[in-house]
This record gives sequence, structure tokens and C-alpha cells, in this order.
Amino acid sequence: MRGLLWFSGWVDRLSVGTSQRTSWLVLASVLISAGNAVMRKAFNIGSNAFLEVQWYLFSGVFLLGAGYVFLKNAHVRIDFISGKLSARANALIDVIGILLVILPLCAMLISLSWPVFHQAWVSGEMSQNAGGLIRWPVLLLIPVGFGLLMLQTASELIKRIAFLSGHLDHAITPELKAHEEAHAEVQS
Repeated sequence: MRGLLWFSGWVDRLSVGTSQRTSWLVLASVLISAGNAVMRKAFNIGSNAFLEVQWYLFSGVFLLGAGYVFLKNAHVRIDFISGKLSARANALIDVIGILLVILPLCAMLISLSWPVFHQAWVSGEMSQNAGGLIRWPVLLLIPVGFGLLMLQTASELIKRIAFLSGHLDHAITPELKAHEEAHAEVQS
């Protein structure tokens, strides 16, 4: 279990580092969007490339940030049910959900999206819009994003199993546990 927990910590650090770098894509997207709007309104000059790069950047934010969202336990939950269950029951539900839904979904989406990316790479596929961009970079985000989510999912699975087997005192990252306890006190 010690080696698995080390791997889990490494994946958690990867997710944090990826999210810190990915957050800059939001700023870039806002600046490009504002610049594009000013150019269109003030000078009647527009570019499909600017519109597409915004789409690429937003895709990067969501796809590359999904693992971090899972790490921070900020994903969608049915709180009115999970709040009534014990930590062990929630961890067991998480293990079942991870094994039956998230890991198979990630594997399927990676296997389906990789050939699409590869074909775009090999063919040099371009957007059909005038002045559009090459497509392979945004298509690469799909398998990479789901790969990162799959790694974080494995990390979360390790932590839940370690908690259930008595190797950890909590099912989620310690600083998150403290945050959730403080949040629960505020809501009480």
C-alpha cells in the first residue's frame, strides 16, 4: 500500500501542477476574446482563427482541469444523500462509481479519441472555416485530458481503498478533509 500511496501523491502533485499551468489558458482566452471583440467593433476586422483559438483554450481548461476537480472533491455530488452517510459508506460508493463508471468511461473515450487525433495529425486536417486553424492540437486534448482524469481517478481509488482498509484516517486528501469539515460547520 505504501507504494500505491506514493503513486497517488505523485498523481495529486501532477494534477495540481497541470491545473496551475492550465489556469493561464483562462486569461489567454479572455484577452484573445476581448482583443477580437475590439478589432471587430472598432475596426471591422475579424478572424475565425481568433474564435477557434478561444474554443481550443476553453477545451484545454475543461479537459486538462478535470483531474484537479476530482482531486479537490469539487465534482458534482448528491450532497443531501452523501451528507447523511458515513465516511466509510461514501468511500465505498466512490470505489464502486470509480470502478463501474469513471475508469471505463475514461478508457473508452481515450480509445475512441486517439484515432481521431491521429488521423487529424497524419492528414494535417484544418478547420473548414476561412482562416481556421489546424485541428490536431484540440483533438489531442481529448485523450490527454481523459488520461489525466484517469490517473487522478486511480489516485482517488487508491485513497478510498487505503481508507477502507485502515491505512489512511480519511478518504480524501488531508487538506480537503479539513476544508470540508470547516464547510460543514459553517452550514450547521
